[in-house]
Amino acid sequence: MTGNHYQTLEISHKSTPDEIKRAYRRLARQFHPDSQNDSASHDKIVAINAAYEILSDPRLRKDYDNQLIANSPEKRAQRTATAQANYHRYKEAVQEDEALVKQWYNQTYSPINRLIGQIIRPLKGQIDHLSADPFDDQLMAVFQDYLETCRQNLDRAKTLFSQRPNPAKMAKVAASVYYCLNHLTDGLEELETFALNYDDHSLHTGQEMFRMAQRLQVEAKQIASQCQN
Repeated sequence: MTGNHYQTLEISHKSTPDEIKRAYRRLARQFHPDSQNDSASHDKIVAINAAYEILSDPRLRKDYDNQLIANSPEKRAQRTATAQANYHRYKEAVQEDEALVKQWYNQTYSPINRLIGQIIRPLKGQIDHLSADPFDDQLMAVFQDYLETCRQNLDRAKTLFSQRPNPAKMAKVAASVYYCLNHLTDGLEELETFALNYDDHSLHTGQEMFRMAQRLQVEAKQIASQCQN
């Protein structure tokens, strides 16, 4: 006498309370150890009593029915299918996120990083070259050409940065790039002021702004490298 309580009492899931009671009495007489029947069995009567205790109580029966439904092959298959679907959606989301990260890295961060490098790297050499005679018109013209190129590259970098929102995973990279571009903007304005009035304070402030921007560039590169791994 194995299986669920309904099978134990040899009734269907739709049996009425009266049908449950009649089935219990019939089986109790048949299997009771004190009966004279050859089928008498202590283990079976224990199972019958346990089944009747549950099925005769409407609340317990309802809970038991819900448990049977939850553990039915159909429900198990449904849960398995749901779990597989959820996992599939999760994998798709992860793959989509990775694709967005790669796209932003290749199409936004990398070209901006190159433009930042083209702005920052030549500064020392330009200033060294100009220091030979800051009041020489030709030397200053070369320096101003460099500043104009910086302005163009900076505008291109800002445009790239605004064209595509960064994925959440690249938020820290984007923040470092944002502040880097801001420092370059401020630094470039100071250097342009120096080119107009030869104010050493503007020159030194511009250099410091570029140094701060370079630190942020390095920071962004390190974080971006970690996000790619």
